[in-house]
Order: sequence, then structure tokens, then C-alpha cells
Amino acid sequence: MSEGLSRPVAGHVPVLRLGDVLLVTLQGDLYDGAAHRLQQDLAETIARSGVTGVVIDISGVEIVDSFLGRVLAEIAAQTDLLAARTVVAGMRPAVAVTLVELGLTLPGLRTALTTEAAMELLAQPVVPPRSGGGREGGP
Repeated sequence: MSEGLSRPVAGHVPVLRLGDVLLVTLQGDLYDGAAHRLQQDLAETIARSGVTGVVIDISGVEIVDSFLGRVLAEIAAQTDLLAARTVVAGMRPAVAVTLVELGLTLPGLRTALTTEAAMELLAQPVVPPRSGGGREGGP
């Protein structure tokens, strides 16, 4: 049972390790202290364990604001710098609409409808971006 279970602590977001993926489940509001601790915990765990992906399940989040959007973008950026990919799963339609209305595009962040779909997405090989911006088969 040592597959990476974290016990919930007040103000702490538990992180579960499933093979090469960390699963984070957000429930309700994420406050400054818990967000900062989550970012630190994820960075330390990725660096220490070499996991290749992070799934953030936000199906329990009813309302999103610019703070949560910024936290998600920062987590995606830091995991990318640590050679891991981030997928946000379970986004409610109202949350997606709010993010668009706030102008938060969340660069570097992939999304999936379910946690299972997020895990499948992370299981796919990474395709390196093409350079030059040209079309395939073009001059």
C-alpha cells in the first residue's frame, strides 16, 4: 500500500502516486497556503521519483477564479520544466466557461473529460513539436 498514498491533513491536498503518474483531486476551494504547498509537494515528488505525468481532477470544483486558473497554469509550467506533463480532468462546463470569460487560456495544460481519459492521454508517447512552422510535405 506504499504506492504513494498521502493522508489528508487540514489545508493539505493529498497526492496519490499511480505508477508514473501523480493524481491530485481538488475538492472545493483551494486557498493560498494549500496551493503553495501543493505546488511544492508536486515539484519535490516529481524531482525525487521521476514520475512523467500529473493528473489534476477538478470535478469537485464548482467555481473557478483567476487564482485557481493561475495555480493550474503554474503547476503545468513547473511540471513541464521537470520533464512531466499535466492533464486537468473533470472540468465542469460552467468552469470552462468561466475560465474563457476570465481570459485564462492555461498554456501548456491539457484537458480530459475524465480521470481515466487523462491517464490514457499520459500513457501516449510524447510527440515532439515540429520546428519551422511549415506544413508537412511542403517545401
